[in-house]
Amino acid sequence: MANYDNLHIFIFPFLAPGHQIPMLDMAKLLAARPNIKVSMVTTTQNLTRFRSDISGGARGLNIDLHVLDFPSEAAGLPEGTSDNFDSVDRDVCGNFLDAVMLLEAQADDLVRVHRPDAIISDLYVPWTDNIARKYGIPRVGFNVSSCFAMAVTNGVLDLLYGTGRFVEPKTERFLVPGLPDEVFVTMAQNPSRFFKNLDAMEFFMKVAEAERNTNGIIFNTFRELEPMYLDHYKRTSGKKAWALGPYLLYNKEQTDMTNRGQVSNINKNECLTWLDSQKPNSVIYVAFGSLCVFNEAQLLELGLGLEESNHPFVWALRNDNKVGPDILALEERVRGRGLIIKGWAPQAMILDHSSVGGFLTHCGWNSTLEGICFGKPMLTWPLFADQFYNEILVIERLKMAFGIGVDTGMEWGVEDELGAQVKRDQVASAVNRLMSGGDVVEEMRERAKELSKLGKAAVIKGGSSWESIDDLIGEFMDHKKKRQEKNEI
Repeated sequence: MANYDNLHIFIFPFLAPGHQIPMLDMAKLLAARPNIKVSMVTTTQNLTRFRSDISGGARGLNIDLHVLDFPSEAAGLPEGTSDNFDSVDRDVCGNFLDAVMLLEAQADDLVRVHRPDAIISDLYVPWTDNIARKYGIPRVGFNVSSCFAMAVTNGVLDLLYGTGRFVEPKTERFLVPGLPDEVFVTMAQNPSRFFKNLDAMEFFMKVAEAERNTNGIIFNTFRELEPMYLDHYKRTSGKKAWALGPYLLYNKEQTDMTNRGQVSNINKNECLTWLDSQKPNSVIYVAFGSLCVFNEAQLLELGLGLEESNHPFVWALRNDNKVGPDILALEERVRGRGLIIKGWAPQAMILDHSSVGGFLTHCGWNSTLEGICFGKPMLTWPLFADQFYNEILVIERLKMAFGIGVDTGMEWGVEDELGAQVKRDQVASAVNRLMSGGDVVEEMRERAKELSKLGKAAVIKGGSSWESIDDLIGEFMDHKKKRQEKNEI
């Protein structure tokens, strides 16, 4: 094992579960190497999301927490607004991003006092670029999406802003230019479309500028999953790309799997007992991430479709999804065959169980990668952001999924106006296709198992991700030695 000379790394996650969870997993990977100290920077309310995981220090991990005061009042947020993006009302999300930008001064003071040797920053915390350049510290960006989705997004932006070509109608498929293979998308799937009501153009422009100034990008992926696109990023950007994932495979203890992100809203033993009572590969797990808010009509159609399918299911529902009397009545009717979890679900633990044979997912990258890690074929229902591009990856490239038939998603903040885009019979038919087997599904299942094995091999000593971690730490050490030689530290 390589020996590192007391390297101190500051990590700045964006304040949302889909960003915090993988960055904390990555912190564990780094702190598990000898003589590496990691400091996570977060805000007061988010401490509760980190503390149970940070107690991993008892296992010899040198991980610290530094806390910033979230400037709600200065950003014009209502009193009592959460420090976390998943709990913020849609109509003040722009103010939330303003508050994130106002954290820079506090973070600058922290870096000035502690003088870390390197900064790893979520791309959605762009002001870390200013701090890194001010103190001469190397800064590496952290992308919560797949490398494939980032490449497609950049290709579409080049088309829009480079040539000014807007494709109409929005549902017409077009070839994304400049990619290593043919990728066809529509303007209706363009990530920026779903955030047009967020009033955050200035924020995203700062994100893009900070990305251009990074030393490189870390991806939560592994080389064997998307090799062409990792090479494409390095070739087109002139920067390094480190594939260090899948991070979640670092969590060996069941408590880590159960409470990953925050404490689950269901008792671990209750959940496991229910799963143990089901036949192998008989259960479909249904979850749409921490940011999806379905309207009541769509929730009901989804629930009725699951009921109509007659297959056992576990359905994770956000607490603030509109669970009306019809959903509660459905819960009673399917009791025993369907397990509905209202709030945070132990997703990794569920997907790792042998009774789970399929995953209905929104294709957020964290969820997609978890499905890959645990070898589960997927039924895809993308909603916004990079999710349509991740869907293309798992269906057309990895061949371990098929779509429910959604061509366009939700616009941020107007979910209640959409009604039910997917009807119950469409849900039931797709679930039956996935869970009833057949040659095509069995081929998907075998492909998923193969990718799972590759992911697990990547993170052990000698694997591609293990070697990428060595390379990243070596990069930071080279910077530290150069600064020492110049008497800068």
